[in-house]
Amino acid sequence: MSPRRRARAGPLSLSNTIEDDPNHHLTGPFLPQTPLSATPRSESPVSPTTRAWAARPVSPCLRWAIQPLSAAKLLLVPIVLYLNWELTAPYLAPGWNNPFAAFFLISGLVPTSSPDDPRYQKTYLDLIFIAYNVVFFSLVRQLVVVKLCTPIAKFFGLRKRGKIDRFGEQGYALVYFGFFGAWGYRIMSQLPTYWYHTKYFWIDYPHWDMNPELKRYYLMQMGYWLQQLIVLVLGLEKPRKDYAELVAHHIVTLWLVGWSYFMNMTLIGNAVYMSMDIPDAFLAFSKILNYIQWNRAKIFAFVVFLVVWSYFRHWLNFRILWSVWYEIPLMPESSKMWDAPRGVYFVWWMTYQVFTPILLLQFLNLFWYVLMLRILYRAVFTYQASDIRSDDEDDGEDDPKKKEKD
Repeated sequence: MSPRRRARAGPLSLSNTIEDDPNHHLTGPFLPQTPLSATPRSESPVSPTTRAWAARPVSPCLRWAIQPLSAAKLLLVPIVLYLNWELTAPYLAPGWNNPFAAFFLISGLVPTSSPDDPRYQKTYLDLIFIAYNVVFFSLVRQLVVVKLCTPIAKFFGLRKRGKIDRFGEQGYALVYFGFFGAWGYRIMSQLPTYWYHTKYFWIDYPHWDMNPELKRYYLMQMGYWLQQLIVLVLGLEKPRKDYAELVAHHIVTLWLVGWSYFMNMTLIGNAVYMSMDIPDAFLAFSKILNYIQWNRAKIFAFVVFLVVWSYFRHWLNFRILWSVWYEIPLMPESSKMWDAPRGVYFVWWMTYQVFTPILLLQFLNLFWYVLMLRILYRAVFTYQASDIRSDDEDDGEDDPKKKEKD
């Protein structure tokens, strides 16, 4: 008898594996949390074979990334120095600008802009503002997860430490993407690109002068995505099995927004940001409903989420890609060159520089989209209740306080 040949893992088998993987960041939370034939959550045993995940040791220089108090202290230092300068500079250094303002106030005011309509340009001080916001979002993340979401998770009966942590991550995602999705909409409503009038990405390029709200929004988004990448790369939270996929997503996002800011293409950047943030808010909300087992609500929310995702992540993204490829001729001929003093950088190969990261994001979106459609199909047509639980998707650790009582 000839030995069995081992099947090669192709894209379809990989998709099947991920679809049933409770540790996948996208599909895992949508698996049934308590099947109909399973025991109630309060009686569920802890799997003895599941090992608790332990975070890597953190350098004292990075404690701000996981400890709210350390982040708060670090954030207060520039504020205290700023206030001290404001109080003493009129007497010791009259006429000097406050050097600590750049940490939490945007820089680069265009001197010739009107006080009624101030405009801002890029400056190297933006890097300081981004770094400050990396720490700021570390603080916000910890406060939302620990102070807001953890009590809510326990109120709804979540026992396991890993499950509570995942609930907190989605709660923070809902807060962040909900806020920035709404803020991005507000900003776009004040721009000629509203609602995705893509020709204005290129008309009157370069868009080197920004209103203050757009600049703050753009730089804070950079700070958020950089903070998220730091958390993933340093292993400060338990990684999902699609760790490499998420790291690639964050790197491509930073590549896209960084280059668009450098090239004075913030109008297209705002459009891409909004197409990602709004559906991500619906995604986080759907995951939360599944964690707390609001079964009817989660089905409705998942269907709404799929519609929103389809429109923003695919239809609007394809419109942006089409614009990058076909509407660039609307750009003034005088802007199709590299002329840094005028803020013009659009030489011929920049078309590919803009197109490629958006296309890569679309590939990731399509991959996730197929998984979501298959989840929807199985839930509607082929779902059968079983005893296979996804409660053990993270780790088997009980909440320490619960463990002491047992």
